Amino acid sequence: MINKKQSVTLLGAALLSVSLSACSVFDWLVYKPDVPQGNYMEPQQVEKLRINMTKAQAEYVLGRPVLRDSFADDTWYYVYHFKSGRDASITHKELVLHFADDKLVKVDGDYELSSEFDTPLEQSSLPTGVAEPSEPLLPKQRGDAKPLVEEKKPLSQQQELDQDKA
Repeated sequence: MINKKQSVTLLGAALLSVSLSACSVFDWLVYKPDVPQGNYMEPQQVEKLRINMTKAQAEYVLGRPVLRDSFADDTWYYVYHFKSGRDASITHKELVLHFADDKLVKVDGDYELSSEFDTPLEQSSLPTGVAEPSEPLLPKQRGDAKPLVEEKKPLSQQQELDQDKA
């Protein structure tokens, strides 16, 4: 037979094990934030890179790198790490720029380079698909001068008393 003290101990152990297992069962109810770290870069930014760009130009296009080689400032690392809070999936992307004599010579990493990467910046041309307007674009002007909403004029105290009597 189980006495009263043993039954309370057994019940306490059962409640403790159920409460600890409930943490993992209801884990999907707990909010976990997304954790982005490093340099997030759009593909359009990477497509602007050109061979023989200076370090200042590359930094202007991509922003400051996450890591610069301490002993040789000719290698810059752009790293992006994203951990989703909901499903714990991880996205990791890297971009490594190599410079020689303050000029960009090579790019490695997970991003696709533009087909014009090997064309130096001085020799590349602006996109020709967009024609610049000769005049600024202005919104259409309304023909009538009256306001769109009629404003109500505040009633004087005498007019309010007259309306209340009527």
